[in-house]
Order: sequence, then structure tokens, then C-alpha cells
Amino acid sequence: MPVRTLPGPPPWASPVDFDVYAAYGDPATPAKGLFSHTPGGDVVRPPYPLQGRVKAGAPEPPADRRPAPDNVTGALVTGDFPAAPDRYVLYVSYACPWAQRQLIVRELKGLQDVVGVAVVDPIRDARGWAFRPGPDLTGDPYNHFTLLREAYEQTVPGFPGHVSVPVLWDSVTGQIVSNNFPDISLDLGAEFNEWAAHPEVDLYPADLREAIDALNDRVYRTVNNGVYQAGGALTQAAYDRAVTALFETLDDLERRLADRTYLFGDRLTEADIRLWVTLARFDAVYVTHFKANLRRLVDYSNLWDYARFLYQQPAFRTTTKFDHIKRHYFITHPHLNPRRLVPIGFAVDWTAPTQR
Repeated sequence: MPVRTLPGPPPWASPVDFDVYAAYGDPATPAKGLFSHTPGGDVVRPPYPLQGRVKAGAPEPPADRRPAPDNVTGALVTGDFPAAPDRYVLYVSYACPWAQRQLIVRELKGLQDVVGVAVVDPIRDARGWAFRPGPDLTGDPYNHFTLLREAYEQTVPGFPGHVSVPVLWDSVTGQIVSNNFPDISLDLGAEFNEWAAHPEVDLYPADLREAIDALNDRVYRTVNNGVYQAGGALTQAAYDRAVTALFETLDDLERRLADRTYLFGDRLTEADIRLWVTLARFDAVYVTHFKANLRRLVDYSNLWDYARFLYQQPAFRTTTKFDHIKRHYFITHPHLNPRRLVPIGFAVDWTAPTQR
């Protein structure tokens, strides 16, 4: 049976209203979750403190367990969450690269009938992520939350931290398991094989883990987070550092992909998924919005071919909503785009034939 839903249609949050609620993360009106900066102007991401893990065959956690709200910089969630069908829900935004990673893994493993999904509106005012009607949006049939903050408050009353997606929710204990995005995709990829339609898909093979971890670390620092370092830099020196590191890594990846299908030869891994979600947003958003404009993705023959090759696989294509992506970034960040105009973008064909 599917994850339990509540009776009746899910309620909706009221429309986005920047005049009433202010803009999310606008430096002129600081909101919870606004990135901080080092003295040198580099972006500092907020912590992702809800770090429970799903394990196959794990015992049930105590039903009355609640994490202490004063440990907001550490791993708040302790205890065991057993892998099981129809128990867990992903709260996601198609706009967010960290969230799309979870959706891709869910599709590749064939967990659509095992782990539920609820999709938030890509536009945020200062209330944060919210459930509203619209194309490819779902509402929250599982808990009838209208704001994602409600899930955090139910897990940690008075939660003072960054309300982020993705969130993995446990419908049995009624709390968030994790908002720590690197862990969620690893658990989806390994712990639900008993119920997965494609248990043979191994995105984090044991013989490659050390190499995957090393590449993922560099890609996260300089590419996945590097575009945010460029876009959020407060000084010219911080911006220059971020853009230089970003394109040094992209140049190396371009050479790496000259003679192989995926980052690790003929095997699709977690590393490809982590890189791809940034490549998908690169020309549409990061080149202009974050000024990551030394080169475009389409200027890299191997990276552009590789990105199209992945896009043409259903798990990547069906979870990519360019409308959500563009509206989120260009409308939600008025300190970078004061008039909130959404650009048409470059004319590119993601379905063009590839050499892979």
C-alpha cells in the first residue's frame, strides 16, 4: 500500500507575497537560512543538522524520541530508521539541485512505489518553501503541511535553523529523518533494494567508493557549491577565487570525459548524478545569475555531450523542470535580480544526438 495520506485534498499556502512577508534571504531583510560570509567575503552554507540514516533491517526507533533543539549545529537525529516500503516521503523542489539528486536516484532504483514524494513551489518569500497549486506541484497529501517549516517544527519545536529541501520524512514516527542531502541519496541507492524495481543498480560500488568520494569532494567544493560561492561572493577577491576554481575543475572534467562515457568509465555512479544537476542549471542560470561566465556548458564539447547523454535518460529528463529552475533562481533572489525578470535563456537542444 502507498504511504498513508490524510483524507481530503491537501490545503495550500497563500500566494507568494514579497510586500507582506519580504523576500527570502534578502540581505536587506535577513531571514533564517540566509547564507553568512567569511571576513574575506566567501559564502558559508548553513548547517544541515538533521542527519538520521535509513538502514535495512534496523530496529524501530522509540516512538517518543525527539531530538534536542539546542544541538542545531550537530546531528540532531539519533536512533534507527528501518528501511521499509510505504513509510518514507521525500519533500523536494524541482528547482533545487540537492533535491533533484534524490529524485534521480529514486527513479533509477525504481522506488516510485516505495518512497513517496511531495513537491513545493519553486518561489519563496520569507516564509520559505511552501505548497501551492501549479504545474508539477503536488501539495502535501501526507501531513497537510502548507509550509515546509511545519515539518521542521514538528521534528524540533522552535527549530531555529535553515529550512531546506530535500527532506526525508518518516511517516511512522512523524518526524524528519534527514535534511543532509549527501546521505539521503546514498540511503535511497542502497537500503531499499528488497523493494526496488531495479535492485541491480549500484550507484556507489564498493570498489570505487574511495575514488568517488575524492571526486565528489572536489566537485562539491568547486562546482556544486562553487557556483553559489561565485554568485554570493561579497568581494571581488572571493568571486575571483570561486570562478577560477570552478572553471579549473570543469576544464579537468572536460579532459576526463574525452575517452569515457561516465566519470568512472562505463558505470553510472553517484558522482555523475552530483555533477549533472549543476550542469543542467549552468547555462540556464549560473552563467548569468551567478556570473559564472568564463565559459558556458555548450562551449565544452565533452561536458555538453555528456550532459545531453544523461538528460536523454528518463530518470534525468523527467526530473528536470527548467521552468521551476529558472523561476526559482531569478524570482527568489531580488538582491541579485531586483526586477525579478526571468530570462528566456540560450537556445539549446538537450535532445540533440550525442557521441556516447
